[in-house]
Amino acid sequence: MRIRDFRADDEPEINLIPLIDVVLCLIIFFVITTTFDARSVLKLQLPKAEGEASEAASKSLSVLVNADGRYFVQDREALRTDVESLKRTIAEVAGDDRSRPVLLRADARTPHQSVVTALDALGQLGFRRISIATAPEARAAAPAAAGAKR
Repeated sequence: MRIRDFRADDEPEINLIPLIDVVLCLIIFFVITTTFDARSVLKLQLPKAEGEASEAASKSLSVLVNADGRYFVQDREALRTDVESLKRTIAEVAGDDRSRPVLLRADARTPHQSVVTALDALGQLGFRRISIATAPEARAAAPAAAGAKR
């Protein structure tokens, strides 16, 4: 009588379920820990100005113009750089509230026409409380320069 060896019939297999579980946990971890901060994406160099800092309302509408002249309303980018596209984007983000304060943040290297286009679009939509963001001037360098002239 011949005894048969059944071990040869067993084929090795790789169980993918634990691997899928680990990959899913990593994806969930990275999605949760990723920060979505508009300030880290756009690097603006604000123009310098003297004056008092005003309190920015937490519900103010933020319109950003980068150095290339592209527009961002809150976290949404306007598709084109013309007035109509910008007006459409502002209207979608702001809704019907035209009394809402607007903070216009334009890069110091932005072409002047881009800032005028943003102000024009806001004015056409009926926004009247518009503030332009600036960076404070460096005051530490001024006294040192004045002392050197004496």
